[in-house]
Amino acid sequence: MTEDQAYEDAPPETGGIGAELRAAREARELTLEQVAAETRIPQRHLLTIEAGDFAALPARTYAIGFARTYARAVGLDDRDVADRVRAELDLHYEGPRHRAPGFEPGDPARVPSRALGWLSAAAVVLVLAGLFFAARTFFAPAAELPSLIGEQQAGQADAGAPPRRPAADAPGAATATGAVVFTALDGPVWVKFYDASGRQLMQKEMARGERYTVPADAEGPQLWTGRPEALAITVGGREVPKLAEKQVTVRDVPVTAEALLARARPAPAPASPTT
Repeated sequence: MTEDQAYEDAPPETGGIGAELRAAREARELTLEQVAAETRIPQRHLLTIEAGDFAALPARTYAIGFARTYARAVGLDDRDVADRVRAELDLHYEGPRHRAPGFEPGDPARVPSRALGWLSAAAVVLVLAGLFFAARTFFAPAAELPSLIGEQQAGQADAGAPPRRPAADAPGAATATGAVVFTALDGPVWVKFYDASGRQLMQKEMARGERYTVPADAEGPQLWTGRPEALAITVGGREVPKLAEKQVTVRDVPVTAEALLARARPAPAPASPTT
């Protein structure tokens, strides 16, 4: 079934938050299939959400969870969307309302995945290995003591060597801590900056010539945009390569000074074959 056919079978739209979610999806030029693939929410439920018929979803907690996940996928404030969905549900449910205290099943990011299970198993293996080596050191401590002869010889060899330059004197070390500035070369350019925890730093359509400086205290800042070729980047006043040279959607791209400068460094030359 195509997306147009699905809309013919969907309930009529009632406006409100459902219509806003659909408008945000269309503004991002995303299809229902793309949103369903990213959020793992069935298309029939997405259609019901866009129609604003939240009472038709399996349960209240599913309605709120699905709406929050949908909101994040199209760049809206998921907490605000969840509050508005609760308000709309309050108008439809007349019986006693039960709200899950902290788990909303429509949010795939909070549902334990298969990868999380493998990571947990790997963590258990690492803990057991650490206990094994700790026990080995406890019962045979002499076997783990390093030789002091090598350290003494190394100290004598370094005694007459010239002092080493500190790492801070290396070229480019100062600029690695410079301000990261994005400038729109064309407009409008939609961008969303957020930190490693998903907290939004800035989201808007930048006009031509408009600049944005990434906060220096942001933890792991990242960028989501559909026009990386229209954004000039400088680090500490030094121009660095764009994230892409053509129009393409990029997401979760690190925009720290270190990450951007690493992209600017030339790749090491391959070693010449020995004869």
